[in-house]
Amino acid sequence: MAMRRLAIALVVALTATAGCRASREFHGYVPDQALPTDVQPNVDTRTTVLARLGSPSTTSIFDDKLWVYMSSTRENLAFYYPKVVQREIVAIQFDTQDVVSDVLVYDVKAGRTISYNSRVTPTRGRELGILEQLFGTIGRLPQQLPGQQQPGQQRQPGDSPTRRN
Repeated sequence: MAMRRLAIALVVALTATAGCRASREFHGYVPDQALPTDVQPNVDTRTTVLARLGSPSTTSIFDDKLWVYMSSTRENLAFYYPKVVQREIVAIQFDTQDVVSDVLVYDVKAGRTISYNSRVTPTRGRELGILEQLFGTIGRLPQQLPGQQQPGQQRQPGDSPTRRN
C-alpha cells in the first residue's frame, strides 16, 4: 500500500515538473547544409551565395550590396517572457562586381539594449480620471432619439418614422 502511494506521488511529481520544461522556438534562417559563415570574401560571388544559402532574410534598404541572414533561438518557460538563448546575424557585403567583399558575424553578445524615451508630449485640455471617464456620460444622453415622436405629436396613418411634416 505504501509503495502504491509512493508510485502515485512519483507519477504526479514527474507530470507536474514536465509542464515546467522550457520550450524552444527557432526563428529566421535555418541552414540546411552550408553555414553563412562558410562564405569566403574575394572568392564567392552573389550567384554562389544565392545557390549555397538561398535568399537572404533581408537586404539593404538603399542598395542591394548587403545581404543579411538572421536566425535566433528562444526559450519559453511557463508564463515568463521568452529568453533569447542564441542569435546569429550574418551580413554579407558585395562590391561593384558582385564579389563578396566582407562577411560580418554578430551574436547575442554583440546586441545592445535600447532604452526608449518615455517622455510624453503634453496635450491641451483637461485630463480625466478613471471615474470621470467611466461615469462622465451619465446625464448627457440625448433627450430624444432619432425617429421618435415629440411629446404631444400624433402620428398620422401611413406616416413613416423618418418623414417630417
